[in-house]
Amino acid sequence: MTHMAREVAEIPQVAARFLHDGAPAITAAAAALRATDPALVATVARGSSDHAATYLKYAIELLAGVPVASVGPSVASIYGRPLRLSGAACIGVSQSGQSPDIVEMMRAAGRGGALTIAITNASGSPITSASQHALPLGAGEERSVAATKTFVTSVLAGLALLAEWQEDAALRQAIAQAPEAFAQALTLDWSPLSARLARAGSAFVLGRGPAFAIAAEAALKFKETCGLHAESYSAAEVLHGPAAIVQTHFPVLALAIDDAALPHVVATAERLAAQGADVFVTGATAKGCTALPTVAGLHPLLAPLVLSVSFYRFVEDLARRRGLDPDTPPHLRKVTETV
Repeated sequence: MTHMAREVAEIPQVAARFLHDGAPAITAAAAALRATDPALVATVARGSSDHAATYLKYAIELLAGVPVASVGPSVASIYGRPLRLSGAACIGVSQSGQSPDIVEMMRAAGRGGALTIAITNASGSPITSASQHALPLGAGEERSVAATKTFVTSVLAGLALLAEWQEDAALRQAIAQAPEAFAQALTLDWSPLSARLARAGSAFVLGRGPAFAIAAEAALKFKETCGLHAESYSAAEVLHGPAAIVQTHFPVLALAIDDAALPHVVATAERLAAQGADVFVTGATAKGCTALPTVAGLHPLLAPLVLSVSFYRFVEDLARRRGLDPDTPPHLRKVTETV
């Protein structure tokens, strides 16, 4: 068994442990958010952590009605430009908590007047000392280069923070049930997609809202673990140009969940299938497409995260099927420190 497979299998237990052990930190940070009542939330992250931040962008905007913007870390680390963030909140996401550019941007955000909150797997890391509040994930060591359990727990931490900040009972209940949903997600069979991608050279991954963040994460994992050139698009944006290269048997994974965007994602999937693409759709039936199983009956802000767990199990298997070791992608290291 690969490290990646073991770490994916740990996700339900890691999530349950975080929700128990992290409750005091979540409560404190949520109280600070209510006291600040930010009119803007900024996020700071790179790589998979930036996909987690994108997920939280949609979740915060949809539930709290507060706009969220990603801030380039180089604004502080290279260009040294102070930002006016008085009355705002800034959430930094970093698995290692060590990358100098992320840490410096969090310091700069605090100096600019923002309430700063770090989400990291490394308690006591530089990002925690640079922030007013920290949500340590407690996910344990992650030996595979490809982040899995830390990604899922990072998003879960942000959703738990959002639920407490907004005092939203429905999302609180969904978060409490997340470990069980993750366990169900690990049992689902996506082998039809694996069979199609075993020798593929490229693919599109589509989503809308929070599922777009999972599409971005999936495309990255295809590149990292499978050597597969995958690109992520909004199910709307793909029609503004990229669809021109979708021809016969071009593989497309459309991440659909049961929310307001569902009919739009299905319509795009069916349009690409009509162009001849091999389209696989989660959580829906679409004409000319292959349906992939999903965990049903989930809160729409949690459902895309549960999809990521099924995807991780699938993509680890796909990497080995393609003759690759998903633990050690070429030219990559576990901790990437950029300036």
